[in-house]
Amino acid sequence: MSTTIPPDNPLPPPLLNFPTSPVPKKNPLCDQRHIKTAAALIIGDEILNGKTLDRNSNYFARFCFEHGIQLKRIEVIADDEGEIIEASRRMVQTYDFVVTSGGIGPTHDGTRFLVNFITSHDRDATLYLRALPPTDITYAALAKSFNQGLAYHEETLARMQESSKHRAWVSQQSEEQRTARKRMALFPNAAEVFFVASDIWVPVVRLQGRLCIFPGIPSLFQKMLDNLKPFLLLPPEEERPFRLQVFTVLPESSIAPFLTDLQKRVQPEGIRIGSYPVLQKGVYVSLIGANRDRVHKLGAEVEKEVQGRVVSEAEAEAKRQLGCQ
Repeated sequence: MSTTIPPDNPLPPPLLNFPTSPVPKKNPLCDQRHIKTAAALIIGDEILNGKTLDRNSNYFARFCFEHGIQLKRIEVIADDEGEIIEASRRMVQTYDFVVTSGGIGPTHDGTRFLVNFITSHDRDATLYLRALPPTDITYAALAKSFNQGLAYHEETLARMQESSKHRAWVSQQSEEQRTARKRMALFPNAAEVFFVASDIWVPVVRLQGRLCIFPGIPSLFQKMLDNLKPFLLLPPEEERPFRLQVFTVLPESSIAPFLTDLQKRVQPEGIRIGSYPVLQKGVYVSLIGANRDRVHKLGAEVEKEVQGRVVSEAEAEAKRQLGCQ
């Protein structure tokens, strides 16, 4: 079987505009009002051996914080059926919202046919796929994990075909290649299937009302997670934490006694204090709590005591990135 990559069609791909799925009315958490806890299961040998940088767990952590969900656990495991089964069962029993990332695309090193079916000329996706091993283990392992069979999802197959028909080389694929491509629509047969983005044919597949299966490509993971929000029972705004950051050029050792005393004082209020030094730059003091007014008041106290100033999330992130260079 040839693995030579046929040339791309020089014409731009058609704009996709698939209908998205309706939001189910049934509460998957039964009598629980909203999601409280979450976990991420990152699947892939390429993450563990350092070939690919895991950006999805960081994005998921930010997503959870912004929406008031307590992210309790992140695990990275190999493309191993037994490990996937054990971890997924344990997480679903423990947490309200679980995401898996990776292991759902049949690819070969150096072959980028999958990206042509999922998204259009996405460099991020192409680079990621080149690092993937030839595996599509996740759907099959998760079906076993929850005692389900596998079945082709006809709507997914139809969207896959529609999104790729402008590619002339699709018709030149071998039977083995066509079968491998179809396996991307072979889902656990009792799963919920949500099409969350009109320009992506790949759906989010949900099991047990809690575990959502995502592709590992960072650009797809991020877009699909953001578009999944209407399908999630997110905490209301008033229950979400607020974070305020104060930057100071004083060394951490100089401000540590004050911060230790402050943490003891505000701990009964559920407010968390942290300090994060940036090499040769200074220290960020983080205050997190549900009462925005109270956090702002404490922030003013911290500003005065550490001779610092309140900074925005964007400014803090930019300074941290510079500090890592």
